[in-house]
Amino acid sequence: MRRHGPHFRVPLRRRREGKTDYRRRLRLLRADVPRAVVRKTNTGVIVQVTQFTERGDTILASAVARDLVKLGWTGSTGNVPAAYLTGLLAGRRAAGKGVTSAILDIGRQMPTKGGRLFAVLKGLVDAGLEIPHDAKVLPADDRIRGTHLPPEIGKAFEAAKAKMEAG
Repeated sequence: MRRHGPHFRVPLRRRREGKTDYRRRLRLLRADVPRAVVRKTNTGVIVQVTQFTERGDTILASAVARDLVKLGWTGSTGNVPAAYLTGLLAGRRAAGKGVTSAILDIGRQMPTKGGRLFAVLKGLVDAGLEIPHDAKVLPADDRIRGTHLPPEIGKAFEAAKAKMEAG
């Protein structure tokens, strides 16, 4: 492959950096359904429900794992129960804005069966959004409740979920 000469075309920057798969993004945008964008960080999860417009993506609803602190969450924001609660919070906010269905957009992240990405998906589905998925990839209920973590995490999970359901 020649990397010089008059016919060489430099790929787009985000493609070179491995941040964007433009073919997958175009397929998602052509679906004309809101996207549930999930991004993981070292310390939490970011969830945004976006709609494509000609002028760019419009964020309809969003939630960040740090929002859980306002609901009484005392544990780490980077674990499976926190990811589920963040998805549930984003899903409730999206449902409040009239969103009923979406497509999961995980970008270039490597999905792991039962991991944080799919815990967010379960939270979005439990909030009432219709998102196409296979139930095999969702984490088990005991992992979502945090029974594999110290007991105070399970109590904080139940308290935060009850506060979210109360409004």
